[in-house]
Amino acid sequence: MNTRGLRALVVGLTLGLSAVSSAELGAQSCPQPCVGPPRGAIIAAGGGRLDPAIYSRFVELAGGAEARIVLIPTAGAEYGSHDGWTAIEELRKAGAVHLEVLHTRSEKVADLSAFASPLNEATGVWFSGGRQWRLVDVYLETATHQHLERLLNRGGIIGGNSAGASALASFLLRGGEFNGEIIATERSKGFGFLRNVAVDQHLLARGRENEMFEVLRREPQLLGIGLNEGSAVVVTGDLARVIGGRVAIYDITDPESLIALRWLDPGEVYDLGARRTVLTDTGQPPAPVPDSTRFRPPPSSELP
Repeated sequence: MNTRGLRALVVGLTLGLSAVSSAELGAQSCPQPCVGPPRGAIIAAGGGRLDPAIYSRFVELAGGAEARIVLIPTAGAEYGSHDGWTAIEELRKAGAVHLEVLHTRSEKVADLSAFASPLNEATGVWFSGGRQWRLVDVYLETATHQHLERLLNRGGIIGGNSAGASALASFLLRGGEFNGEIIATERSKGFGFLRNVAVDQHLLARGRENEMFEVLRREPQLLGIGLNEGSAVVVTGDLARVIGGRVAIYDITDPESLIALRWLDPGEVYDLGARRTVLTDTGQPPAPVPDSTRFRPPPSSELP
């Protein structure tokens, strides 16, 4: 999108919101946590070559050397896709000892508790990259999906890279079989482990940084997360810590910004529910805002 097109889109977003208050669209109108899982953790990574710290953090949160990790490579074009093998290698380098692969192309098979049984003992699940429609076509609203939710409720962790990251959100981006289409009417529902959110990946490498505005124009209640290659967010509750590289946050309910895009650097922590930065890359809370009713940063011991 050129500069003129982006300016027109931003104006359209602003006018479209003029009749809708940020209280109606915005944060803190739901039980806590609003976005992330009540228990456990989520890691969403942006594709490409990931910082080893991302895999290390995943393994650490899954239990370290005692972690029992299941890799799901179904997003790949074929079993044993490149990203799936890369994930196995990197997870082993990060200290994973107990590692199992779970894969099918059949929704009926995915709906069998016997197929999903390896998830009963798992402490972490990693979705490798490919195409997100392959994941939701097979696993959405099946017994496997239910087992994944139970894993989080036990305090486990679910991570995904590239397509695997987009599928973790409630609103599925690029769910069509043609990846250039950011909103696919036939598939717009993700697994919902991150609620009221849309996640895009390969953001700058594929020139996608302005495409989230189209999504928010149609679905203004959503919070958009744009992941650069090599970057990730680690989400516990509603708190998301950036690691590996810069991450974009899109929020058209933010009254403080005309263009609803902010960039977060590695080390910064963002509250996905309150839609506010709570810790900057300097390790300090951001400058206070005049409204005393706004969110107060939590103690550092509660940060992911």
